[in-house]
Amino acid sequence: MNHVKALLIKLVMITLVLGIILTGIFNREFSDTLWISVILTILAYVLGDLLIFRKAGDDSDYTKRNIIATLSDAILTFVVVYFMGQDIFVGDGDLIRAALLSAIVVGLGEWFFHKYLDNNVFEEKPNHHRATS
Repeated sequence: MNHVKALLIKLVMITLVLGIILTGIFNREFSDTLWISVILTILAYVLGDLLIFRKAGDDSDYTKRNIIATLSDAILTFVVVYFMGQDIFVGDGDLIRAALLSAIVVGLGEWFFHKYLDNNVFEEKPNHHRATS
């Protein structure tokens, strides 16, 4: 259940960021922005959060794991927005700027999202002391 909640939080964050940037600033259709947001959320959660953030070092080195995962998420955001944008936003000369701005802002959000994941989704539950008979 924690993963579902985390996915929803990530989807809302990415949709807000891309909605402001792609729809608000670059005048793209919100339905196209939502489609990109859904694809990016799934890819970024599986690749950036489950694979990279969780496995990019031992649990004690949170900063290292967060830096690697945040950079990976930013790069993935640029790639997804750029390549999906090429198919969706025909003739858009601002696509590189839109993808770069999206990558930077999503990357900033991911830095804090990883803290949420570390504390609420990936935390190891300590063994409780059992009552002895």
